[in-house]
Order: sequence, then structure tokens, then C-alpha cells
Amino acid sequence: MAKQAKVLNEIDAKRVLAVITQDRHAERNRAVFMLSLLAGFRACEIAALTIDSVTDGSGNVADRITLSKSQTKGSEARSVPVSKRLRKELEAYLGTIRRLDAERPLFVSQKGVAFTAHGITLLLKRMYEAAGVKGGSSHSGRRTFATRLADKGIGIRVIQRLMGHSSIQTTAAYVEAGEHQQVAAVELL
Repeated sequence: MAKQAKVLNEIDAKRVLAVITQDRHAERNRAVFMLSLLAGFRACEIAALTIDSVTDGSGNVADRITLSKSQTKGSEARSVPVSKRLRKELEAYLGTIRRLDAERPLFVSQKGVAFTAHGITLLLKRMYEAAGVKGGSSHSGRRTFATRLADKGIGIRVIQRLMGHSSIQTTAAYVEAGEHQQVAAVELL
């Protein structure tokens, strides 16, 4: 079995955020990281987002981010609710964009072109390396998202829907069952 991406703890996430603040593209990079961490989006999904994907008809952050079939890995459309925390992150990022053209890619490189999935993967990898997070990859945010939801008692079927998996076994593989989860489980008895 291939080695899975690291699930981030609070210290890891804070270290990544601290590194991001040092970057000249801090707002963009923070939004990319947070979409991974707070919505469980894949690199290809983050790259495929447009302004219209995350805003409502009035230009405000939408209550849900709807991914079309062409924006997802499994060619299955899905809609993910936007948490209050993610809303604040997206509002801050959108405030840095000069023109909110609906069809404009949400994330563009310093050359002004849309990020590819590979570009988002490399960007996240560089963030983790700069923060000294060993084992961090573009899937770390997704695994952290799934694991944190499971830690809070959210059922695996709900997590499956949020992650866009067709198989519950795939979702289960994303959820880490580490020592602290095992200790917390037996303490419930």
C-alpha cells in the first residue's frame, strides 16, 4: 500500500500558515491551503474553480461551492457547504482581486494564467516543505478534513458525500485512526 499523505495537527497547520504570511502571494496561497483544509478539495478541484464557483449572483461568497462534473476527479458533480471560517478566508482573498469576472479562474499564477492541478500540487508541496511538515502533500488537507470531521463524530456517509467519493472504503482510508482517537474512543465507555 502506498504511503498516505500526512494528517496535519494544529501545530503543522499553524506552521504552514506562518510560512504563507511570509510569501508575496500570501492571500492567494492561504485561500488555496484553506480550501484543501476546510473543504477537503483536491488539487484539481482547486485549480478548476472560477470566481463564479465560489460567489453568488451578487458577488458575495456563496453558501455552497458547487463543483460541476468537469471540475471533479470522479466526473461526479457535488456541492460543499461553506463554513463560516472558510467564508471569511474566501472573502479576504476575493477582496484582493481587482476584477471579479465570473468566468475568471479563482487562482492565477504570477504569470496571470490559471493554475493547473499540477501547479496547485507543487504549490502545496512547497508550503509544506517550507514549514518543515514532513510527509505533507496536496492530499494532506483532504485527509485532515476527513479525519477532523470523523473526530467530531460526523458519520462516514456524510464525510463520503463531502469528499466526493463513490466508495465508502475510499473515504475510510482517508480517516486516520491514531492513538489519540483510540484513547478518546475508549474514554467514552
